[in-house]
Amino acid sequence: MHAVEQKVRDSFGRQALMATIGAELTSVTPGAVEIRLPFGRHLTQQNDFLHAGIIASILDSACGYAALSVAPERVEVLSVEFKINLLAPAVGEAFIARAQVKRAGKTLTVCTADAFALNQRNEKLVATMVATIMNVSQ
Repeated sequence: MHAVEQKVRDSFGRQALMATIGAELTSVTPGAVEIRLPFGRHLTQQNDFLHAGIIASILDSACGYAALSVAPERVEVLSVEFKINLLAPAVGEAFIARAQVKRAGKTLTVCTADAFALNQRNEKLVATMVATIMNVSQ
């Protein structure tokens, strides 16, 4: 495993929220990350759709870890802004958030991410995000 992937996986392993909701980091490459979340009734809203806050959380984490994958050594990252569009009810057996870096600057990195609902191996786009991530020295 490359040092960048190890750095991202170690950080993800320390993130209590992702563990609490049952999310796992399934792919890490420089500038791109994928997070998978199995469906859980405890994560739904009143109409049994996955809660928008959960979708936002996996998209935000995917963007942050995509940014971390291209950040300099000894730098952590923090989200400073994001916009999410919820495109369809989040109904599925599992959900995937895929993020990629659009531009990595000295201080700020801009990422985009899409969330997909999985049903019998079919993917349906349910949300999209644009996020600005800030580099923070440790």
